[in-house]
Formats: sequence, structure tokens, C-alpha cells
Amino acid sequence: MRVPIIAGNWKMHKTGREAAELARQIVERIGDRRGVEVVLCPPFTALAAVAAAIEGSDVKLGAQNVHWEHEGAFTGEISPRMLLETGCAYVIVGHSERRTHFGESDQMVNWRARAALANGLNPIICVGETLEQRRAGTTVEVVTGQVRKALEGISRDEIERVVLAYEPLWAIGSGLPATPADADEVARFIRKVVSDLYDAAAGDRIRIQYGGSVKPDNIGGFMQAENIDGALVGGASLDAESFAAIVRYEP
Repeated sequence: MRVPIIAGNWKMHKTGREAAELARQIVERIGDRRGVEVVLCPPFTALAAVAAAIEGSDVKLGAQNVHWEHEGAFTGEISPRMLLETGCAYVIVGHSERRTHFGESDQMVNWRARAALANGLNPIICVGETLEQRRAGTTVEVVTGQVRKALEGISRDEIERVVLAYEPLWAIGSGLPATPADADEVARFIRKVVSDLYDAAAGDRIRIQYGGSVKPDNIGGFMQAENIDGALVGGASLDAESFAAIVRYEP
């Protein structure tokens, strides 16, 4: 049985002090919620503060990006070992904002994911199509191609630690999420790619999140979809009440 995973991507929001306070509020509000894995992904500068704030709870710490080398002359980057030292269990790779604004390629996403796995981090690999690609009817081709490239060189054992996040670019921050049926259809194709690359058991076990304007009033629909196992939450994760309501969704 797949355990749902709900992660909050705080993007470039919150100082260390603000992030710690938000994390404490979230821990308090989700209480003893069972059966859902919760991950908070603050900015790099707030990782240590959030790690301290969630200590003793079941909430996990995640980062928003990682470099593929363990050290070197890569100004402005952060290595897997640095993230591990702060207490990270997860790291987001290939987010559409990284791909769009910073030119990250499918190859870079693959390098980052493999580096994360090699160093004990669990990658949340993001994939998704643009509005133009969706209108052209190439969603499945684009997304499954991204998945195949992202998973190159990842072993059968390692795939058990990978989370895939389907985030259509046109839905992120737009207030216009994909429908649960549309998201489920794409997730079904993603699951098939994993089955084809590995085996049916891997395809069945991999967790697939939906991301893109997820809110308390629509999370239930996504969580009822057969192939959706959680959410990668942006704006709504910056409000403790909203994020806790998403985590405490009723099936």
C-alpha cells in the first residue's frame, strides 16, 4: 500500500525565524495525523531553523534543489552532503521554475536525482507540460519523456526511494488546477513508464504527487484519484491552517 506524501514547497519565502514559526504552527495543527507523510521544503537558509522546529515530530525536512557534485567550484550551489548535515530526508529536483527560469535540462534533473540517491536523499522529481504542449495534445509524450530521462541510471533498488510529482506548468500558481481526472490520467501513464523501465511491482509502488494550485477545497478530489498519492503544495503551504487542512484531508 502506498503511503500518501504531502510536501510543502515554500520557494523563496520566509526568513529562518519566520520559517521556524510556520513549521511549529504546522506541527501543532496537524497533530497526530497518521497515514500521511509530511515534508516541509523551506529555503536553504531556513533549513537548520526548520529542522529544529520539527524535531521530535513525524514531519520530514526537504530542500528545494541540489547539485550533482559533492563539492567543487559551483558558486551558489549546494551539495547533497550539505543537505544531509542539516537533516534533510527529501529534495525537490526538476521543478518547473528551475527548468523555466534557470534553464535546467532533463539531463541536469537526472544528474541531481542520481546524486541525491547516491548520498541518501530521497528525490521528489517534478515533471509537467506547458499550456502550449497540452493544447497540442502532446502531454503524455512530453511528460513520459521527462520521466524516462529523469530515471536513467537509477537502479531497481533506488526507484523505491523516488517520488514523482506531476506539475502541469499552466496550473502552478494560476489558481486553475488540473481536474483530478486529468491528473489521474497523466499519473497512470507515468506509472506505466516506471513499470516498463523496471517491473509491474515498481510501477505499482512508486508514489506520484500532483502539484499545481492545490488547496484545502480540492485536495480531496486529487486524493481520491487512483494514481495520485499526495501533493506538492506551493502557496497554500505558506499558511499553517491551509496546509494543515490539506494534510488532514478526509478521503
